[in-house]
Amino acid sequence: MAGLGRSDPPRANGAGVQGSERSVVAIGVFDGVHLGHQRVIERAVAVARERGARCVAVTFEPHPDDVVVPGSWTPRLTTPRRRAELLTALGVDEVCVLDFTLELSRTSAGDFAESVLADRLRAATVVVGEDFTFGHRAAGDTEALRALGDKHDFTVEIVPLLAGVSSAGIRDLLAAGDAEGAAAALGRPHRVEGVVVRGYQRGRQLGFPTANVETPPHTAIPADGVYAGWLECVPVANLPVVYAGERWPAAISVGTNPTFEGVPRTVEAYALDRDDLELYGVHVAVEFAARLRGNTRFESIEKLIEQINDDVARTRRLTS
Repeated sequence: MAGLGRSDPPRANGAGVQGSERSVVAIGVFDGVHLGHQRVIERAVAVARERGARCVAVTFEPHPDDVVVPGSWTPRLTTPRRRAELLTALGVDEVCVLDFTLELSRTSAGDFAESVLADRLRAATVVVGEDFTFGHRAAGDTEALRALGDKHDFTVEIVPLLAGVSSAGIRDLLAAGDAEGAAAALGRPHRVEGVVVRGYQRGRQLGFPTANVETPPHTAIPADGVYAGWLECVPVANLPVVYAGERWPAAISVGTNPTFEGVPRTVEAYALDRDDLELYGVHVAVEFAARLRGNTRFESIEKLIEQINDDVARTRRLTS
């Protein structure tokens, strides 16, 4: 069976909880760490504080669906690093990433409970959402987990689902361009991350220099269009660190820029009133607050510039 890892780096080998210390474990994919996930984590943290125990969040990488259904490539709401950041911010003491392999997908619910929850993590309490399933062919449910807890000396707490909130639902909202709906379900704006790379520099020629963000494969990128949001510099190991932690209101373009032919799909962000930023090679985050419009092919550069000025004005109002 694949090993457990600590959150930094996300998939490093580790041995779980050490010695005789017991832990309170929250377990799930937690892609997005949306409001429903937050309820599970908050309950686990509360139980851990009551017991004087460490709170451990267990998540999976890659997404289980990508292993069980090869080629499915589930759009990811968070990178492993960002997911660990969000979980830690909720009070988790340690984030362990379980390497989800074909071998692990074939592990029975009983073996998983014994080898991971009982032996490796020394769980005293396991906290899950009410739709949690585990083991080969998802044969284990919350009732099976309770029975296995009785066998292996851990209790189980089941947190009710938050109506209307799910990772799949958030992906659907983003695919429809509903950045505000996604933000409501996440409890914060959806963000994508990546390294700034050189593009065609057409924005600079038009007077609106943009950061062209190369996102990781299978990132959940909102539907093509123009959005209001923010651009933030995120310090990441082994990459240049400039403007660390700075965040600017930004007009964001997603798509192929139909006014110019032959352009691949991109995510570009113009930090309002900043034409002095040198961000090539820097890791950034782009956050989506609201969709302003769809993409349009303009009959002239002058019309395009007029529309961009309007986009900037609306962005300024929405992010002020």
